Amino acid sequence: MAHAPRPADLNPQSAIRSQTMPTIDLGEYRCHVEIQGDGPVLLLVHGFPLDHTMWRPQFEELQQSVRLIAPDLRGFGRDDRPLPDTLTMQDFADDLAELLDALQVVSPVTFCGLSMGGYIGWQFWKRHRERVARLILCDTRATADSVEAARGRQMMANRVLQEGNAFVPAAMLDKLFSSATQQRDPQLIATTRDTILGTRPDAIAAAQRGMAERIDFQTDLPSINVPTLLLCGQDDVITPSAEMRVMAGSIPGSEFVEIPAAGHLPPLENPVATNRAIADFLR
Repeated sequence: MAHAPRPADLNPQSAIRSQTMPTIDLGEYRCHVEIQGDGPVLLLVHGFPLDHTMWRPQFEELQQSVRLIAPDLRGFGRDDRPLPDTLTMQDFADDLAELLDALQVVSPVTFCGLSMGGYIGWQFWKRHRERVARLILCDTRATADSVEAARGRQMMANRVLQEGNAFVPAAMLDKLFSSATQQRDPQLIATTRDTILGTRPDAIAAAQRGMAERIDFQTDLPSINVPTLLLCGQDDVITPSAEMRVMAGSIPGSEFVEIPAAGHLPPLENPVATNRAIADFLR
């Protein structure tokens, strides 16, 4: 259900001009969003189970040419509102459209999503096509979960509600980062571990259930008619670059860039190459 946006800390017009992190009350959730820069909007949608801070290296580099908007998705970051048992990718996509309304963003945006953010991107394109000028999909896939993968998500959802989230970093970090990153940058691993531990167990569960239920998007890929960039870490074991190359071949005129020295999180692992690819695409 749509709710009239009620900014909690700032009015919408001042929020979009802010260089801080305003709070926007969207009714069903309290959205904390970081906004910096001037120019066309680049909407940055984080992966699971992270928050907007995964895009900090992009803020540092790209704010000279675009206005970056990086929200915490519902249940993630600082949002403390009650959650449904399941948060679908459609729910997240509609939340983001409502956020853009609250921020008075009327021109189409560049939607950039990583992993779960990419799943949300497919639904944002499908449900709010008029709001999309370009798409950037990072380390994601268009296929639905296999029966086995969906079962694994349901198992994590049940376990995290019973035990809390202390086990989640051990289950995920080796897959999120390349082995080279883990050896080279232990501080990055520690910071990401802290972010995961700070994520609400019910948000982890609700998002896992939503990803398990997500709709296969493969047959919709040829309908994408906006400039599209696909990025993938060279050492990604979750969504290998070979799979993303095939996906790129189904999107008319899309570009594919493999990011070296990175696993599933190129914006954090190799921000120089990631930022260069995004900046070149936007130009």
